[in-house]
Amino acid sequence: MNRLKSAPRTPVSIFFALIGGFVIAAGGGVQHAVYKNRQVKITREIDAIELRIEQYKLDIRTTQMRSDAILNRFTIRKQLEDTGSALRPIPPGLPEDVNQAPPAAVASASP
Repeated sequence: MNRLKSAPRTPVSIFFALIGGFVIAAGGGVQHAVYKNRQVKITREIDAIELRIEQYKLDIRTTQMRSDAILNRFTIRKQLEDTGSALRPIPPGLPEDVNQAPPAAVASASP
């Protein structure tokens, strides 16, 4: 009987501390998983946005190419010929350069 009393016993507070440590570690693991999932979600959103930006840039380039093709003077001339338009090109020497007259007196607000 003396032998049981003299044997070292583990205090109950140690068990509570271990359980508390496991709970904190588990909570940290869960929190880490939540943060990692958010990081993955944000990364996917950023990738989707970058993909949309690239698509918009491609759309802009395509629109510019189409407008350049429509406004091409040789294409316009060909279309006018095909439709039988009465419009004809202006000879190079026909247009006159006109100098602008100097601006007239400008009214000022100061006396």
